[in-house]
Amino acid sequence: MKKTIIIACATGVATSTVIANRVEDLCKKNDIEYQLIQCKVPEVGSYEDQADLIVTSGKSPRKFKAVTIKATSYITGINDEQTDNDIINALQNS
Repeated sequence: MKKTIIIACATGVATSTVIANRVEDLCKKNDIEYQLIQCKVPEVGSYEDQADLIVTSGKSPRKFKAVTIKATSYITGINDEQTDNDIINALQNS
């Protein structure tokens, strides 16, 4: 079953692209079918009903319906393997 993953950052461009690339690699390595929606955090509400997972580059302004993971570790390089594990677990359990 294809998973819908929303990748969101403040502007919807720079950091979300770094995060999107990492999530795509994770999905491919773990044989997870996926589709990505890349957007700005304020736009998440438009897509959240179809999301299996939301991955953000920072703190979310509110609680979303889907599991939400903050992936700043992909930008900083600190604890990025834990974020990988969190994302894979969320996708396998959704």
